[in-house]
Amino acid sequence: MNEGLVILHTTLFDLMPILAVIFIFQYLVIRRPIPHLKRALLGLVLVFLGLALFLFGLEMALFPLGAMMAEQLTSPAFLPTVTEGLERHWTHYYWVYLFAFAIGASTTIAEPALIAVSVKAGEASGGIIDPFVLRVAVAIGMAVGITLGSWRIITGVPLHYMVIGAYLLVIVQTLRSPKFIIPLAFDSGGVTTSTITVPIIAALGLSLATAIPGRSPVLDGFGMIALACLFPIITVMAYAQIAEWRQRRIRAKKRSPSVGPGHGNGHKSSK
Repeated sequence: MNEGLVILHTTLFDLMPILAVIFIFQYLVIRRPIPHLKRALLGLVLVFLGLALFLFGLEMALFPLGAMMAEQLTSPAFLPTVTEGLERHWTHYYWVYLFAFAIGASTTIAEPALIAVSVKAGEASGGIIDPFVLRVAVAIGMAVGITLGSWRIITGVPLHYMVIGAYLLVIVQTLRSPKFIIPLAFDSGGVTTSTITVPIIAALGLSLATAIPGRSPVLDGFGMIALACLFPIITVMAYAQIAEWRQRRIRAKKRSPSVGPGHGNGHKSSK
């Protein structure tokens, strides 16, 4: 009960600056009353309650579940047995990688922010961009990013090596991708890390860093969200590049003259 009251108080305190800015600009700068004030106030109350309940749900379910899965998947009783005194190889944690990939893909598909962006992208493109295919491309990128983030925590590879390599690939793809997909790809990388995915990613990373010997939750537990933002950019631009390449092949086949029987072999058919 006390935890719920603390969350309510914290949520109200966090919302106050936003409300102050809106009301100050509306009444002191624009100098007009807010249309449908009662409905707006009711909506603000619902937003306040929704945020508080969401945060309370995170504390009760998502964070504990993410920590529980990481703890169980890295338990010595679950992992393959090793000779006493030897360190575990990173390949022993294959169930961790599979879980990271699966949870990354599934949570991204259900991400409300990504659904909204994909629908708007399909409408704005006139049907050129398939919303579901876009969501699948982003989900694959998120899954790869979280899997590599888990592998980084287990192996101890410095985060900046992976971030620099990913950014170099993003730069190369940006120079070679269709122009219409570039802004959407960068936006897709941002909307993936939202209400559903971030709590699970954070819990998984911190719990892995706590469970793996020699890892620090502060130094190694964070950084997965950065990779989760980067790799969807890569996969969305790759999707656009593959689609463009296929379109070029289709157009080339249509332009090429058909070759009939007895032609094109350098000999004339005899009658």
